Amino acid sequence: MTSTTGGTRRRGRLADGNPDPVDVHVGLRMRLRRTLIGMSQEQLASALGITFQQVQKYERGTNRISASRLYQTSRTLGVPVSWFFDELSDAAAAASATPAVVAGEQEATDPDRRLLRRETMELVRAYYSINDVRLRRRLYEMAKAMRG
Repeated sequence: MTSTTGGTRRRGRLADGNPDPVDVHVGLRMRLRRTLIGMSQEQLASALGITFQQVQKYERGTNRISASRLYQTSRTLGVPVSWFFDELSDAAAAASATPAVVAGEQEATDPDRRLLRRETMELVRAYYSINDVRLRRRLYEMAKAMRG
């Protein structure tokens, strides 16, 4: 165990036993990308040479993903490694360094949660199924204008 500002941390866990928020964020991004490209947990697991249960644990942040596995996953999902850290909130980054965040608070404030909704994924798939690039761009500009 290592000491962090008065508490103790077990490897990959906050002092209260919850997963590290950065691991949770990386897992959410893994799930987001996997679902956006229409890949099942079983397909990803097979491509990585692991069990689908291990993919589930990565996606929940229950298990940490090693650098080599993250690299392999990024290649399989067609994104750079840095993509898994995009949109990492300041709160998650700060909580990773300290044991101060409660899991429920993290889930409520994580902006990626709304990206994982079925409605969002269906909208993104429908958007990318528009073959006319100009029409797709017009829809994008309209949506930006409507967000207020």
